[in-house]
Amino acid sequence: MTAHAWTLLAVYTVVLLVLAVPMGRYIAHVAEGRLAFANRIEGLLYRIAGIKAEAEMGWLHYAMAILIFNGLGVLVVYALQRLQLWLPLNPQGLANVSPDSSFNTAVSFVTNTNWQGYSGEQTMSTLTQMLGLAVQNFFSAATGIVVVVALIRGFARHTSTSVGNAWVDLTRVTLWILLPISFVYALFLVQQGSPQNFDAYKDVQTLEVTKYQEPRQAADGQPMKNDKGEPVMEDKATGRQTLAMGPIASQEAIKMLGTNGGGFLNANSAHPYENPTALANFVQMLSIFLIPAGLCFTFGRMVGDARQGWTLLIAMTVLFVAGAIAATAFEQQGNPRLAALGVDQSATASQAGGNMEGKETRFGIAETALFATITTDASCGAVNGMHDSFTPLGGMVPLVNMQLGEVVFGGVGTGLYGMLVFAILAVFIAGLMIGRTPEYLGKKIEAYEMKMSSVAILVTPLLVLLGAAVAVMAEPGRAGVANPGAHGFSEVLYALTSAANNNGSAFGGISANTPFYNVLLAVAMWFGRFGVIVPVLAMAGSLAAKKRLAATTGTMPTHGLLFVSLLIGVVLLVGLLNYVPALALGPVIEHLMLWK
Repeated sequence: MTAHAWTLLAVYTVVLLVLAVPMGRYIAHVAEGRLAFANRIEGLLYRIAGIKAEAEMGWLHYAMAILIFNGLGVLVVYALQRLQLWLPLNPQGLANVSPDSSFNTAVSFVTNTNWQGYSGEQTMSTLTQMLGLAVQNFFSAATGIVVVVALIRGFARHTSTSVGNAWVDLTRVTLWILLPISFVYALFLVQQGSPQNFDAYKDVQTLEVTKYQEPRQAADGQPMKNDKGEPVMEDKATGRQTLAMGPIASQEAIKMLGTNGGGFLNANSAHPYENPTALANFVQMLSIFLIPAGLCFTFGRMVGDARQGWTLLIAMTVLFVAGAIAATAFEQQGNPRLAALGVDQSATASQAGGNMEGKETRFGIAETALFATITTDASCGAVNGMHDSFTPLGGMVPLVNMQLGEVVFGGVGTGLYGMLVFAILAVFIAGLMIGRTPEYLGKKIEAYEMKMSSVAILVTPLLVLLGAAVAVMAEPGRAGVANPGAHGFSEVLYALTSAANNNGSAFGGISANTPFYNVLLAVAMWFGRFGVIVPVLAMAGSLAAKKRLAATTGTMPTHGLLFVSLLIGVVLLVGLLNYVPALALGPVIEHLMLWK
């Protein structure tokens, strides 16, 4: 790694930790209803909606509210896409979206995955982007936060039959955390250069003439071919370019803050409208981890032991830093095949900084590798470069980050409750090793908690591996793979991993906007989200009903370096071992072929 890369990683980590402390305190205040100025506004909203704010819910009632709320979201986003041609705020007259793509996108944005099999500026109207996609960016992020708050209440309460009120929690998180921060964030992005308007797309004169080739069309509209069956290409040139307009800054703000990742534009955060400057790029990376890191301090504050939050934060930070170093080092290493072309590899690495393929020259390798690590550690999916163009091991780092369950900071809420599931498992394993009944924060970890933890941990590997198997066996699945061999398999594995872990990023070399992949990935996204949320809420209800046990001399401490090491070990062993054979067939064998 270069000195610049080390400095960037160090500055980022320090700034993140400094900002996470006040963020964690603020989230705790909101979750506990201690914002005095908010009570009157909330009370009015509850009366209008007919909600009894003082009536708390058991875990099953809470889970049903979450499922119904998100199920209605799928229907609304689906309808907006299917009807957008006849709805207002469609200055380009964009057509209605196909049924399979509408279904995939609706599930994608409701589950906080934001997988996009379409080109945003060519497919979605301004109304669909605002009222459908941007709104679900808020609601899906709020869902993740309220679920982890319910789980924290399970640890903090004792002999209780409730874990909170889902409608109150969703209202508070949306109104007092996501909306105000996103508003300020959007203003910052406008100042940096992101558009925020309702204009029609602009056709502008470019500074230079762009020359390109495209297949010559026959009279029937099909590409002409020569005697060898190859397309007949013709030279063309243009001095015009169409620039997409719209409320980009506002959607970009919640896209990053809520770890959503769905871009207004097809190029996502590699586009200068979504990510205009180096400062904006740094702030975007900070915003992805801001709430997930802050929630660790929220956890420590709400359970009454700040050390517990620090323990989880340290474990996450160690895994994050290791991944960032690996990704950057692999990308700065460069491509050894350049030597076969007569290019001096050491000179190339020093001049170009390593593997620059698929990376924005505005950012370079260090910023792109760090962004890729952050966005796949979190369930974000925003990208400022093409992961498909990474070196085999450089591309394996984002893949592994997701396969760990995205518990390294993770998404807003999802990362912390995922790590808490692993913490429960770590306590159970430690209890077996020392011959004691496992306890975590004064709560006995018994058979029910272990069953729910097992379901939460195993549901995503099952979805990923079975889904990838179906995709490579079925003809429609293989038809979408453009690259043969190990890299093509990596693209399929990445797509299913991204969908089931609710990330949304893609290698980019797979044609996934087909009925087969739209349905397969939508199923993976839905069950990857709620197949984890339901058992987590079940654990919350079980833990809340338990008595709190006093710590004794035989109680294993769940803070300190020993438990941090145990927790990291469990995450790596349990979270990653499921995928080792699949990784060997994809990026590992591709690396061996590249460096043979």
